[in-house]
Amino acid sequence: MTSSLWKNLPQPIIGLAPMDGVTDSAFRYIVATYGKPDIVFTEFTNVHDICSGRLNTLDSLRYSEMERPIIAQIYGKDPALFYQAAHVVCELGFDGLDINMGCPSKNVASSGSGAGLIRTPNLALELMGHARKGIQDWADGQPLTAIGLKPSALQAIAQLKAEHPEPELIEGRVRSSIPLSVKTRLGFDCNIIDEWSDCLIQGRPEAIAIHGRTLSQMYRGQSDWEAIAQAAARIQHHGIVALGNGDIKSLTEAHRRIQASGVNGALIGRGALGNPWIFQETHAIRSALATGIPLEQKQSEPNLDAQFQAMIKHAQCFEAIHGTERFVRMRKHLGWYCSSFPHAAAMRAQMVRTNSSQDVIAILQAYLAAHTALEDPAFEATPA
Repeated sequence: MTSSLWKNLPQPIIGLAPMDGVTDSAFRYIVATYGKPDIVFTEFTNVHDICSGRLNTLDSLRYSEMERPIIAQIYGKDPALFYQAAHVVCELGFDGLDINMGCPSKNVASSGSGAGLIRTPNLALELMGHARKGIQDWADGQPLTAIGLKPSALQAIAQLKAEHPEPELIEGRVRSSIPLSVKTRLGFDCNIIDEWSDCLIQGRPEAIAIHGRTLSQMYRGQSDWEAIAQAAARIQHHGIVALGNGDIKSLTEAHRRIQASGVNGALIGRGALGNPWIFQETHAIRSALATGIPLEQKQSEPNLDAQFQAMIKHAQCFEAIHGTERFVRMRKHLGWYCSSFPHAAAMRAQMVRTNSSQDVIAILQAYLAAHTALEDPAFEATPA
């Protein structure tokens, strides 16, 4: 029996959208620490990488218990690999599996993956079918050794499981199927979401998330929430959860979009960059919708102390999970934190050249030494 995860989540659902190169384990951990969205997604991971047998290619599938419920997002175009990858995702203890059918990256889409699947609906359905079959076969007890994975892949997966903070939660649980979902766009070079959503419905996913732009738009222009609303009604008619995504920079905006479109919830992506606090008051949206009382127009912003401590904690968390040698990937996050305080632009220029959490602490200490008129003069930039 399929998990009822999506139907059991608080309504409306406010989740962290998957973002390539952004929603790594360290970022998700920080978001869970400061905001706790209703659900989170990993970065998308190529099914070929999942099944290849190299531990470093599984790095995007690391997670902590506090991130739950957590969905693993995968992409590709080989049905056989989707079958195998579904087994791996289940084995690693994820709460759900999502297929990326919306990535607009030229390299991804031109290869026929991501949003490129909008042009090959039969293949999209085949991938969903193989992923669902993989989930069910795993739930019925089929071991990883029986699906054709290389010994090196089995070893890498076992090592990743061993690194899990609470591996006994994975080893000891009764196997059950996890829900399948899809994240997509309005179309390839024009809006065909009505026909496209009708196709996806045939694959019987438990949830469909729609970004309100076509592939050709990339992230230009405005997200079309009227099109999302129209598709959501078709999707919900079949008992499938419909989520909207695009241009949500605050909970006030999320409330407005959900109320107007009738979706079951929204995924926040770029609005969470440098702002893990955005999810702190999701209960206020549910309360406002239930009571009809307007939502507060302005969400409380963290003071300078909280911003600096989050930057340090995030940098240290990234080092602990991914290592100092990869710290260059952390720089963009540090740059996103630098906003809405005096001389933030100057600090951003320094943060994007850092190589360690110690560099971050040194920059913050120098800032404090140079600027005495702060909200909390007693604050000291020390390890979190």
